[in-house]
Amino acid sequence: MKIAFSEAELAFNEGEVPVGAVLVIDGKIIVTARNHREASFDPTGHAEITAVREGAQKLRRWRLSDATLYVTKEPCPMCAGAMVNARLGRLVYGCGDIKGGAVAHLYKLLSDGRLNHQVEIVSGVMEKECAGLLRRFFADLRKKTTGNDAAGDVCLND
Repeated sequence: MKIAFSEAELAFNEGEVPVGAVLVIDGKIIVTARNHREASFDPTGHAEITAVREGAQKLRRWRLSDATLYVTKEPCPMCAGAMVNARLGRLVYGCGDIKGGAVAHLYKLLSDGRLNHQVEIVSGVMEKECAGLLRRFFADLRKKTTGNDAAGDVCLND
């Protein structure tokens, strides 16, 4: 998770929403990724999508049932859907997302028995650090755009 957090810090410094991800198999890092929507003008440029896509390409297979994805924030519906479709083995994430999370908050896509695959989930790893970086990013953004330095309730578990 520390490496995913380092990727999130790089995204922060690049003006991207600070989310980082690391795909791991048998303790070996397969790929690291971070958000890049702004730089690439790509609405799918989320850290999780990039990690899953690049990992599958590197491994030359789309089934990632033996992989663990570490990500700093609870994935959105798009990213959670990609994890189900990739047959991801396990997701480990930092902080929850009460406004857009599709793992525990708005939806529970990774544990929905109606889908053809469920993903093992571990949450709350480095939660305070991950949430703090997101809060700082959005507070800075609000300060730049409105002059208001209120951080709001981004990325909080219940």
